Amino acid sequence: MPSLQKLFVVPACALALAAGAMPALPALDVSPARADALLLVEVDSGKVIDEQNSTYPWYPASVTKLMTTYVTLKAMRDGRIGLDSVFTVSPNAVAQQPSKMGFKTGTRVTVDNALKMLLVHSANDMAVVLAEGVSGSIEKFANEMNAAANSIGMTQTNYVNPNGLPADEQITSARDLAILARALIREFPEYDYYWHIASIRMGKRIYRNTNKLIDAYPGTDGMKTGFICASGFNLVATATRGNKRLIAVVLGAKSSATRAVKAAQLFERGFSPDPLRWLVPSLGTVDSLVPIAAAPPNLQEDICADHRRRHPTEDGEEGGEAGVAAAEGTDDPGQRSFLLSNLRGAMSKGSAALTSGLAAAIPPVDVYTGPARNGVAPGAPPVNVTAAKKKPGSIAVAAKPPAAKPAQTANPAAKPPSTAVAAPAKPANAANGLKPGSGNDKGAPAAPGSKTKPAVAASPKPPPQTTPKTETQ
Repeated sequence: MPSLQKLFVVPACALALAAGAMPALPALDVSPARADALLLVEVDSGKVIDEQNSTYPWYPASVTKLMTTYVTLKAMRDGRIGLDSVFTVSPNAVAQQPSKMGFKTGTRVTVDNALKMLLVHSANDMAVVLAEGVSGSIEKFANEMNAAANSIGMTQTNYVNPNGLPADEQITSARDLAILARALIREFPEYDYYWHIASIRMGKRIYRNTNKLIDAYPGTDGMKTGFICASGFNLVATATRGNKRLIAVVLGAKSSATRAVKAAQLFERGFSPDPLRWLVPSLGTVDSLVPIAAAPPNLQEDICADHRRRHPTEDGEEGGEAGVAAAEGTDDPGQRSFLLSNLRGAMSKGSAALTSGLAAAIPPVDVYTGPARNGVAPGAPPVNVTAAKKKPGSIAVAAKPPAAKPAQTANPAAKPPSTAVAAPAKPANAANGLKPGSGNDKGAPAAPGSKTKPAVAASPKPPPQTTPKTETQ
């Protein structure tokens, strides 16, 4: 791809000069023999701090699920669904390739649980469940995805499915993905918690977030990984230090470790003081980046030629990265150590920016199938749980969101948590009395506005620890 190689010439020279002038700053690993796209943007201002091939078309892979999340949250904002709305797993969802949860046809899942499975485990079946539940079909949901992309200025993007499985017509760019990430953060601050959950627990199985920066880079608070052979390893990540929040987009990395390293290097560049930055012309804002009219590169031979033994499907690698634990409460320090050695081995400079075990103290978020459970509100854990186990350098999860805006309909009365069998009869109404982003999956107080007793009158006994039941019929 000679045209892509030409795009690297100027940035490579500039980076070499910067590295020579300021040896203390980490240098991006730029190889003119390989194409990738990099972009670093400030969340508040949209200012571009660094970019390389950021307007070149690219296959999004599973970072598509950020738009799936955006359309789902928009449907909630519009009052069409709630976090406790229950969707059914269809044969179409079951037929999706891994990575997926693997539920049987007819299994019911709340929007809240589906979002957690989607964003942590990159579950392709949950993307279809949300698409069909929100819009009725994948085709109609794709139309909503494209309408939303157009409305926020994603001029290089087109969607045909909600999960990013290989499709020639599914295209985006680093520029557009940064615009989408900003829109999610700015339009839905009350749901910020969802894209930086460290792990989820389904019964005795623990699924760790495919975004390894959450465990390895202090301050990481989002968002989504992606991989297909044609795209390479993609990542949209966010991190915060002080009052500064940045978005890093990496497309076309050669491995999951490399994409994490490149994102960490971008963050270090953005957070580090640079006395020579005034010498570099401003790159403007992300919206002002000029798109390149070209076909997206196909990295199939580059990325998967050495992985013939692996099944080259969307997030096939990421399913392994998710780190399924053997039993409840167990952890895998060996896996983290292996990841850390890969990350540090891939970094020529700035390896001190990466660590390990940042997410170890954060308890997994319980997920389950079936309708919402009585007495359990969806969303983030309460402040005291999160704050006590918060990793250094990261921002607090969205445990104290602004006033949530779920649809308020004419049935505010929620039945007391005495008969679990009554929940399936009115799954959608369960959300009307709950405040998104304020509950606790491990047993939260009754939602405000319901007819249950106030939280101060609740029994001080902790809820019994039960293994979630999987509804498959």
